[in-house]
Amino acid sequence: MTTVGALIFDMDGTMVDSMPFHAKSWSEFTRRHGIAMDVEEVLRRTTGRNGVECMHELFGRTLAHDEALALVAEKEAIYRELFAPVFAEVRGFRAFARQAAQLGLKLAVGTAGDRHNIDFVMRRLRMDPAPLAVVGGDQGLPGKPEPAIFLEAARQLGVPPAQCLVFEDAPLGIEAARRAGMRAVALCTTHGPRELAGAHVIAQVRDFDQLTTMNFLETLDA
Repeated sequence: MTTVGALIFDMDGTMVDSMPFHAKSWSEFTRRHGIAMDVEEVLRRTTGRNGVECMHELFGRTLAHDEALALVAEKEAIYRELFAPVFAEVRGFRAFARQAAQLGLKLAVGTAGDRHNIDFVMRRLRMDPAPLAVVGGDQGLPGKPEPAIFLEAARQLGVPPAQCLVFEDAPLGIEAARRAGMRAVALCTTHGPRELAGAHVIAQVRDFDQLTTMNFLETLDA
């Protein structure tokens, strides 16, 4: 097995238990804008895509860039207002990331979230040590399932894609890892194992405590 040199974490639903609040914010956003689409379908179409891509998808047309950005800002402000009072990591994330860094693995974040949501999460998580690279969905890169976000994280870390292990909770993210030539661990916080399967998926777990219990990091390249 190829040696793993870096871990790349998706953010929403992987590092933090935020997906129920994204669902609630999408429900409120679509209500405000008269979009007749249930929240499950909204999530299926948007999770993993960057904000502008999400707006094009939901409104069914190509929006002017400034209009799309304003809509993204509106939706994400709703999300942060909802999640802030009950902010929570996916169980065991910070301890797992700290252990990985102590073992010499490089850490990065690769998310379709924008800089405001990234700042919102990182200020509350207070990861120690901080990730060496953070790549977001508003940096001019296409969202998942395109591999660009993960490949840019690998580039910034200076680690070949084949030596990067992605942690993801969404089907589009699992597919993005495959296209990037990276192996993946599926966090089944939002989707079931069947939706997060693939030959490149080396583990499917409910949270990071489960990975710790199974001594995942210590046996990674055994």
